[in-house]
Amino acid sequence: MSETALSTKRLADLANPTRFLALAGIVLPWLGGIAALLLAIGLSLGFAAPEDYQQGITVRIMYIHVPFAWLSMLCYSVMAAAALGTLVWRHPLADVALKSAAPIGAVFTALALLTGSIWGKPMWGTWWVWDARLTSVFVLFLIYLGIIALTRALDDPGRSARAAAIVTLVGFINIPIIKFSVDWWNTLHQPAAVIRLDGPTIHPTMLWPLLVSAAGFTVLFATLHIMAMRNEIWRRRVVAMRRLAARRAEGRE
Repeated sequence: MSETALSTKRLADLANPTRFLALAGIVLPWLGGIAALLLAIGLSLGFAAPEDYQQGITVRIMYIHVPFAWLSMLCYSVMAAAALGTLVWRHPLADVALKSAAPIGAVFTALALLTGSIWGKPMWGTWWVWDARLTSVFVLFLIYLGIIALTRALDDPGRSARAAAIVTLVGFINIPIIKFSVDWWNTLHQPAAVIRLDGPTIHPTMLWPLLVSAAGFTVLFATLHIMAMRNEIWRRRVVAMRRLAARRAEGRE
């Protein structure tokens, strides 16, 4: 068998919901343990890190706010990839991945907005300003809610999957707007300090705790996403069994 054929077979095997459930049962305990370890280390280092010379102790909210903000965009990027899988490759698990990620992304985005407001109050003197970064993140939160509502509004699984995929891809235009909003417009929000062409501007004593914390939250997202996908597969199987039982009952009548 050729290399291409083997790769195609492996992808087909992963696309099988039964195989996915078996794999999820193996990796979830490991992912959960890694996430807990990284979060414990990252947050411990963060709260032991020195205070900022301008922001004081309030800078420590950075170690949860920044990962929440990153994950709000990462989660949506995962959904956009799943949307392509639904529309282009018709991957059996793509719609499951999209639908399962949406509530998690909405929670991360809400937490990013909440912690950002808490951080902004002592720094800016207000809980909220309608600048480009905050407004675009709020729009992302509304998009998440819209996709969640759309997936639950349509009874036909095929129509629901296609509609959610199209809306997700259209909404993806907001992700680069969020990322580059501080560069394109004059905003109160500080510019990028970690992912920069000329290197991070954060001191290593703050950068490393932030990176470890972000890695922990990222693994936590992966854990929650796989758990949600597993639950969605089970839910769909229960619905299919109920419909089959209902048709059989109607046939006997």
